[in-house]
Amino acid sequence: MGAERAGNAEGTIPAWTGGITVPPPDYRPGENHPDPHPGDRILYTITAADLEPRGSLLCDGQKALLRAHPESWRLNVYPTRRSASFPAWVYEAVRANATRAHVVLTGKGSVEGSRVGPPFPIPQSGIEVIWNHNLRWRGARVVRNEGTAAVTRLGNYRVVLSEQTLGFPYGARQADAFGKEYPNVLFAIKGRTIAPSRLAGDGSLVIEPIDQTDDPRKWWNYSRDLRRVFRLPWAAYDFPGPNSDALRTVDDTWLFNGPPDRFEWELLGKREMLIPYNAYRLHGSDFGPADILRRHHIEPDLARYELHRVWVVQATLKPGAKHIYSRRVFYVDEDSWQIAVAESYDLSGRLWRVNEVHAINYYDVPVLWSTLEVYQDLIQDRFLVTGLDNARNTYRFSEGSDPREFSPNALSYEVR
Repeated sequence: MGAERAGNAEGTIPAWTGGITVPPPDYRPGENHPDPHPGDRILYTITAADLEPRGSLLCDGQKALLRAHPESWRLNVYPTRRSASFPAWVYEAVRANATRAHVVLTGKGSVEGSRVGPPFPIPQSGIEVIWNHNLRWRGARVVRNEGTAAVTRLGNYRVVLSEQTLGFPYGARQADAFGKEYPNVLFAIKGRTIAPSRLAGDGSLVIEPIDQTDDPRKWWNYSRDLRRVFRLPWAAYDFPGPNSDALRTVDDTWLFNGPPDRFEWELLGKREMLIPYNAYRLHGSDFGPADILRRHHIEPDLARYELHRVWVVQATLKPGAKHIYSRRVFYVDEDSWQIAVAESYDLSGRLWRVNEVHAINYYDVPVLWSTLEVYQDLIQDRFLVTGLDNARNTYRFSEGSDPREFSPNALSYEVR
């Protein structure tokens, strides 16, 4: 995928030897993925009181969270497991991308000459790294449950649970029916709310193109009360995300998505950093929202942090462009191109939000992808969590997608 195979000189980051390629013996298809490293123990814990000497392994946002909640938040650090792995044909596609892909800077921005996965395994600029994240491989079709909870300052919350079908025609091994008919589509998400009862039956459909210059994102909602599908006005960039209580923007989804044209992108290099990884406890069926969600943050003893190498990319708002963030910093896992941590600054330059992705290897595929996203608002002292699917059906991956299942008519039919 373009990562350094070798470990570091100190031996605290091991060499990549292929990641997880065989499921553990206790895994049962269709169930939550068990921890492939159950014997790992905490190496050390970082709190606000002992930021030195390991504070250099954290970003400013992580330090700010520790200082904001010195009595309750901590980072438990485990041995580094470079578990990211992907199918062999994905590696072949990425290798081919390296010789032919290029960034299109006109319009809202795009990439040409790539397919399946990250286009720039050897990136030379910040915009190439962010396109690697946007176009990272996540399968071709996925069915999942997703729970979202916006936690108040007092620790109250309500979980909004939905069933979702995601199609990634860009990631198909061979161009599927969806990709052949709509070659500019990156992904589509169709969802149906199943809880709480007053929202159950509502639905949504989002179509996300790669190049949005002349083909912007499309969004429809189905109202159970009106029994009708409505096309929503164009929503992107800093519009509040759905069911987020305005704790994240639309382009905060998966820590970043959508057109990159409102920011200047600068590649700041690569560094070693503690990031969430191998979050199988947060993913497993032994714990639910009541165990995970605390007053100011998630339960720290369920989170796992490891030392990994990350690409660091800074996004600065262009003069005259509109956005609620003036600057953003992204820390991108070298093995998967998944943004692991993101910092967002308000228009006065104050650190506002710190977002993290807790990822696992879905080793039945295999693919490294998030199981939980956490969006921390330092100013409001609140946080949002998406991805709560504990004790429910885990991600179900399949080959190929059909454009007919991602049409407004299909949305209306399925949620009735």
